[in-house]
Amino acid sequence: MSQRRTQAERRGRRGEALTAAWLMLTGWRIAGRRVRTPRGEIDIIARRGKTVCFIEVKWRRAKADLGRAITPQGLRRVAAAAEAVAHRHARPGDTLRIDVVLIAPGCWPKRIENAWQPGVGAGFP
Repeated sequence: MSQRRTQAERRGRRGEALTAAWLMLTGWRIAGRRVRTPRGEIDIIARRGKTVCFIEVKWRRAKADLGRAITPQGLRRVAAAAEAVAHRHARPGDTLRIDVVLIAPGCWPKRIENAWQPGVGAGFP
C-alpha cells in the first residue's frame, strides 16, 4: 500500500473513532465497528432505543471537500452490506436506517439521517 493510501486509511480510522465517541456522547450504543460482509463494509452500527443505524463515515482533510464525499454507488454498497447483517442487529418493531457522518478537522461532525432512500422493491426497509 502506498504511503498516501496508508495515511488516508489512518485518517479514516481516526474519523470513525471520533464519530463513535460522538455518537456515544449523544446517547447511541455502538453495536459494531468496521463490520465486513461479502457485500461491503459498514463503518459503524449503532442503536438508540428502537432505532438501528448503519453509519458511513466520511473524513476529508478540508470542510469544502465534504460535499463531494457521498456517492450513490457508495450508499448502495452500504445498503447492501446493511441488508446482509440487519437480521443480527434488528428486533421486531425496530426502525432501520442508513446515516452518513461527515467529518473534517476544525468542524463539528455533520450527520445526514436517512441518507439512503431505497427504491420500491429494495430489500432494506
